[in-house]
Amino acid sequence: MRRAMSGEFRQYLFSHDHPRLAEVRGMDPYAYREHARTPGTFTGGLVEGWTSLYLSEFRGVTSDGVLREDLYPLTPAEPGEEAPVAEMVAAAEDLLAALTPEDRARACFPVDAPEWQTWANPEFMQFDTGLRLELQPQEVRDKALALVGASLSPEGSRLVTAMMQINGFLGEVVDLESVLNEWSYNIAVYGTPDERAPWGWQLFGHHAAVNCLVVEGRMSVSPVFLGAEPDEIDAGPRAGLRDVFADRITLGTDLMAALTDEQRAEATVYAQMVDPAMPAGRVHPGDERHLAGAFQDNRVIPLEGVRVADLPEAAQRTALAIAEAFVRPLPEGPRRARLREVAAHLDETWFCWIGGWQPGDVFYYRVQSPVLIAELDHHCGVFLDYDTPQPFHVHTVLRTPHGNDYGRAWVRQWQAGRT
Repeated sequence: MRRAMSGEFRQYLFSHDHPRLAEVRGMDPYAYREHARTPGTFTGGLVEGWTSLYLSEFRGVTSDGVLREDLYPLTPAEPGEEAPVAEMVAAAEDLLAALTPEDRARACFPVDAPEWQTWANPEFMQFDTGLRLELQPQEVRDKALALVGASLSPEGSRLVTAMMQINGFLGEVVDLESVLNEWSYNIAVYGTPDERAPWGWQLFGHHAAVNCLVVEGRMSVSPVFLGAEPDEIDAGPRAGLRDVFADRITLGTDLMAALTDEQRAEATVYAQMVDPAMPAGRVHPGDERHLAGAFQDNRVIPLEGVRVADLPEAAQRTALAIAEAFVRPLPEGPRRARLREVAAHLDETWFCWIGGWQPGDVFYYRVQSPVLIAELDHHCGVFLDYDTPQPFHVHTVLRTPHGNDYGRAWVRQWQAGRT
């Protein structure tokens, strides 16, 4: 796979006075939020389309509209697979103690609140759920990231932080720091931090959204959206951060390379990123090709491509490695449990592809099973000026189908066991 040259994105910079940038430069997040709602604008159309989806009662993503309710029994974590709940509780209580009473009330929700579903990955705040970190003192920001760090694996924490730092870098490059900065993110806490009862937290904003819940030592980190435009920082004190999705990209092309010509053709549902054979709406103005993003909590996503169990052993191993790359934000113990769950459904796991797979190509892929959806998509420009997907603009999405996004299936079982 061709590696994008460092700084390649700079050939696509808008002029400083281009209306795409100039008309919103200097707006605070709330002014920009109102601007984004303007009817007839690109963002206004997204807001209108997404709002009605949020209002739908949560069921979960399925492949055919039929919800399977036996996939996520709530049993205590196996020894060695426990989430770091004590550390999480301490970090959450530390964060909440640093807030004013008013901000604490804004930040906290019931564990089964529908506000979980308000997360989004664009740069505008469709929903101002929780606390906006850029408007909080540095102490609160640091304690919010400490909660993320206490919950996720070191790799996961670094990846989330990298998305935030790249967002700040992009804001500097295009001179839109009031819209795009390292702290343009909301954080919320759901439920009361406890070592057994269900509770969790949510961080979301441009190109980074993480939903984390723990109960009985078990952990769900889903949905997760991680993306970057560009996927590097080439200047300033953090220069050298780049290729943050290299593993997910390389594993995708490795899987395609492991297939026979016939299998590769079967896996490729569309040869082009925008293909004449695509039905209307297959490329969404905001999501482009990925299907399981923000506000898609109940979407029916049909199985496509090839069944992984029918592929060569090397391809099966690579498909499982893709799943491992996507669930790497989980700490080691919960990750082990999650991968065992994924492997148990290998015979129901499918892989599909859009685009080319040769050096220099951009593409989309999806690994989908009853317990996991992992998507990667190369996107067109948003704050950079290009209208065909580029290798340095990447979106990735992780979902837990059939009702356990936000750990919701576990929460319902916990609540039912106490009625």
